[in-house]
Amino acid sequence: MIDLNSDLGEGFGIWRLGDDEALLDVVTSANVACGFHAGDPSTMRRVCRQAAERGVAVGAQVSYRDLAGFGRRFIDVDPGELADEVLYQIGALEACARAAGTAVAYVKPHGALYNAAVHHEAQAKAVVDGVRAFGGLPVLGLPGSRLLAAAEAAGLPAVKEAFADRGYTPEGTLVPRSLPGALIADTAKIVERALRLAESGELVAVDGTVLPTGARSLCLHGDTPGAVAHARAVREALTSAGFDPVAFTRPIRT
Repeated sequence: MIDLNSDLGEGFGIWRLGDDEALLDVVTSANVACGFHAGDPSTMRRVCRQAAERGVAVGAQVSYRDLAGFGRRFIDVDPGELADEVLYQIGALEACARAAGTAVAYVKPHGALYNAAVHHEAQAKAVVDGVRAFGGLPVLGLPGSRLLAAAEAAGLPAVKEAFADRGYTPEGTLVPRSLPGALIADTAKIVERALRLAESGELVAVDGTVLPTGARSLCLHGDTPGAVAHARAVREALTSAGFDPVAFTRPIRT
């Protein structure tokens, strides 16, 4: 079994980014922006409602407080403050989720915080501390990251994920978006990666290195060109190959 997740609710005010409703017809888990890098109360509540209607699990996509930079700039936040901000974001989304008849089922960092928590011990622990303060939610992250190690040490479910449309270094980290090979835009290549991950648990780095991941969830970005077409092609290919995408954590009904 494999989960398909996507970053959703990343508009703000009158600005819209991606097609949330179309992607919710494809994915099994929705990483919903919580207002720090994107999202606002109305957007959060709308996406939670649409996810609940489709039986899609709702996850809190927590971030640095960085609307202007879309959460893609590293911020050297005090660990205690970062833990509180993570807790705040989960709580805000939980209110919207409960109003929609569901609840937050997991947590995933966004952007620069996601990448920082791969190696940054203090920030990884701070994210986990914020999650623990809320409750025992699963944490979704990069295999081998400090984040997942901290989650396991704290007794939280640590769930490995991979990216269908991002390039990987030979070390198993994501190629920075500023470098060539960071994004994969060809649908056939994205589908090929998804099938290989589902069948063998492997990814191929930009230099050809084969990376065993053990990932249980596959991320399909919602803010890239052709995102909906990519996601539909991946789901169709997985289903045709005998893989029925299912959320790694059961959607919660309240």
